[in-house]
Amino acid sequence: MGMAKFPLRRFPGGSIALGIGDDAALFRPKPGREVILTCDWFLEGTHFLRDKHPPQAVGWKCLARAVSDVAAMGGVPRCFLLSLALPATHTGAWLDRFLKGLRRASRAFECALAGGDTTKHEEILINVTVTGDARAGRAVRRSGARPGDAIYVSGRLGEAEWGHRTLKWRRGPLNDTDPLTKKHLYPEPRLALGQWLAEKRMATAMMDLSDGLSSDLPRLCRASGVGARVHLGRIPLPNLSVTDLKPGIDPVRLALHGGDDYELLFTVARRSMSRIPRSFHGVRLTPIGEITRDYEVQLMREDGSGQLLVPGGWDPFR
Repeated sequence: MGMAKFPLRRFPGGSIALGIGDDAALFRPKPGREVILTCDWFLEGTHFLRDKHPPQAVGWKCLARAVSDVAAMGGVPRCFLLSLALPATHTGAWLDRFLKGLRRASRAFECALAGGDTTKHEEILINVTVTGDARAGRAVRRSGARPGDAIYVSGRLGEAEWGHRTLKWRRGPLNDTDPLTKKHLYPEPRLALGQWLAEKRMATAMMDLSDGLSSDLPRLCRASGVGARVHLGRIPLPNLSVTDLKPGIDPVRLALHGGDDYELLFTVARRSMSRIPRSFHGVRLTPIGEITRDYEVQLMREDGSGQLLVPGGWDPFR
């Protein structure tokens, strides 16, 4: 089974000079652009469950996760390569539904399949490599935050983790249009926001929130050689009703440590804060703290007391 079930689509301004059907693809970046490369694993048992996650959601999410890395640098995704291993029992209906979700994501992100490889394996293993580009000198890195910069996040944090827990609790067939599980199953890379921040040179540093705020913010700080203060009362919590919550579930912990949100975490110079809107294309933008000169990341309570923010997000080796 090759890539014949997924025909090559061309998007306006595409950079694929040669796609599916030859030994390799040819990518031709436009003058004045620099190439962005990223890859991402999506593994059965680690990232999704065969008997729980709808195949079309697996198809969507495996591309969305990788495209989010391009969004985090303010880039434009152009094409992707798919490496897929699966058992022979899943080359029929499961594969058709998986490819349906992948095609939807490919169209939504305007990121065409340029090639890849398939093989047989007892478990479903997916690797996606995305090629994108950004205007030369405009790609936003993690290393540009400076003391005094404001720290922003897009969207609400912790909703994907809540969706993951909801999926595990439920029995029987899953309704993948349920709003409680939508962000876990069908994350939306913040491409338009990342590109706007990069083109306007608004963000001094940026990354996507894939492993949770408590784990990802320290990484941005280490790359920039700075510290941070995060104000607990400003963090945008999951939009959950009282009836949604189960005993022992803390929305604050979901927002701090829940992964898979694929929102953007970015810093902005104080002089530029007035240019950041409260929302962008319907996605809220929230200032949650500030960059400091020391190397610690502090979580500040409303009474002014603070404590070290200990990373508690996703760690594949924990």
